[in-house]
Amino acid sequence: MPAPRLVSHPRSMRALAGTRAILPGLSLCVAVTAAAVGFEAVETHLFGRAWLEALVLAILLGSAIRTAWTPSQRFFPGIAFGAKTVLEIAVVLLGASLSLTTILAAGPGLLFGIAGVVVAAILSSYGIGRVLGLHPRMAILVACGNSICGNSAIAATAPVIGADGEDVAASIAFTAVLGVLVVLGLPLLVPLLGLSPMQYGVLAGLTVYAVPQVLAATAPVAALSVQVGTLVKLVRVLMLGPVVLVLFLGASRLREETDEAAPGVTVGDRPARGGLAIQRLVPWFILAFLALAGLRSAGLIPQVALAPMSETANVLTVVSMAALGLGVDVRSVAKAGARVTLAVVASLLAIAAVSLGLIHVLGLV
Repeated sequence: MPAPRLVSHPRSMRALAGTRAILPGLSLCVAVTAAAVGFEAVETHLFGRAWLEALVLAILLGSAIRTAWTPSQRFFPGIAFGAKTVLEIAVVLLGASLSLTTILAAGPGLLFGIAGVVVAAILSSYGIGRVLGLHPRMAILVACGNSICGNSAIAATAPVIGADGEDVAASIAFTAVLGVLVVLGLPLLVPLLGLSPMQYGVLAGLTVYAVPQVLAATAPVAALSVQVGTLVKLVRVLMLGPVVLVLFLGASRLREETDEAAPGVTVGDRPARGGLAIQRLVPWFILAFLALAGLRSAGLIPQVALAPMSETANVLTVVSMAALGLGVDVRSVAKAGARVTLAVVASLLAIAAVSLGLIHVLGLV
């Protein structure tokens, strides 16, 4: 009697093959992430704080490796998976860190003012970038990075406008360096401008890139500055979803120029047809991001799950930055260095001016 034949399901076989295909490249991304986390720990041990966060170190290390060594073809699927899918999952999990209830408690004047500053900052920053000759995609990345939440905004915006790895790496590299300088130099404005703890907290929340950097920039001033700065910063982060959605709806031409499919709107090798209009227009990770923010605001996410979700989002973001770095040759990024640097600095100065204007208009003391 012949032995029975094992029949494998075609879909299971494809899934297994896909998993095997991404393992080499994804493992390399994880290794770079581990090295970045280790370097951050060394910084903290030696200097008492991490001047360069693991997220920044990951893209710098990845870029250095890519510049010195060209990976073989077998690494590419995993690197691409890390730069896109892993990043989208991280953006989704960030939604759980946003509580609309807490933000609304600050009062409508400040909330609308922050939203207005973000919109004005994006428009002015984009205009500065275009005047300086930056490509529209690079100008958008710089504008969103400066105006919303630095690296995370750049990373979330990139797939929506069809930006390539070189654009992302260049904008993140320069905003990362400037972010450290802002943290170090911003407290000096307190005596120079005669800012109160409340005023300085608003200024820091509107200009500093990341939440940990807001804490570092405000802690030396006052506890009230820390609280206000963190709240303002969270409102800025909340703007990420609507801004990315608007960009997705209005940036189809930029995506077409890259010959890449728009995220979330393809099935196989062809554009998706049929189904709900919202599914064709809005990337899945934006919908999931907004859904998690709504669940958090309604108190439907257990408190015990918030910290692990936030930490997972941070780790996945670092992995995706390592993937982006591994896809970029630093020598090609350096070509746009001077113009990008000038655009980032001018953009940040414009944001600081608008922020001080908001403080004056609201009469904060």
